[in-house]
Amino acid sequence: MKSKINKLAHIEKGCKIGKNVVIHGSANILKNSTIEDGVEIFGETYIINSVIKRNSVVFSSVIENSEVGENNKIGPFAHLRPNTKTENSVKIGSFVETKNSVLGEGTKAAHLAYVGDADIGKNVNIGCGVVFVNYDGKNKHRSKVGDDAFVGSNCNIIAPIEIQEKTYICAGTTVTENTNKEDFVIGRTKPTVKPKRAGKYLKEK
Repeated sequence: MKSKINKLAHIEKGCKIGKNVVIHGSANILKNSTIEDGVEIFGETYIINSVIKRNSVVFSSVIENSEVGENNKIGPFAHLRPNTKTENSVKIGSFVETKNSVLGEGTKAAHLAYVGDADIGKNVNIGCGVVFVNYDGKNKHRSKVGDDAFVGSNCNIIAPIEIQEKTYICAGTTVTENTNKEDFVIGRTKPTVKPKRAGKYLKEK
């Protein structure tokens, strides 16, 4: 099958488009980007000086100076900033931002996360609202996460740090110290519940 490219798409001279590529909508392929065989691109996507490998799908996202592996699913509304590299079968979902990071095969960051200056292993789950805290106000620091780790929703990973393989980090935890293999990490504060006090703060309807 020949590639199908919407007439609204903009492909700069010097970009390479493989076989069986489908580009829907007003996608922009810029600055010597390479789109390999079987890729499908939706929406107002911007791909700038990047490589999208075979059979990946990109939905309405921005990809800059990065490399997307085979059989990836990117977006919608993801932002892969410079020096992002994903291995095969990675999912980067809605409103996820990455920068200067590697995401290993089968790793998933499905929504609302920031992965900056991090080396993520294989089959890692990065939950909703996870932030890799890479900047201390003066310097950038790296995080490392081993294979098969689980990072629950709304966690802060404070770099520099190394999280070993098969670590389980509970939702709502701020991680400041290195972990060992198969550690279970939880760092929540118990809530204080005061019965029948809500009315003091809620307006009467």
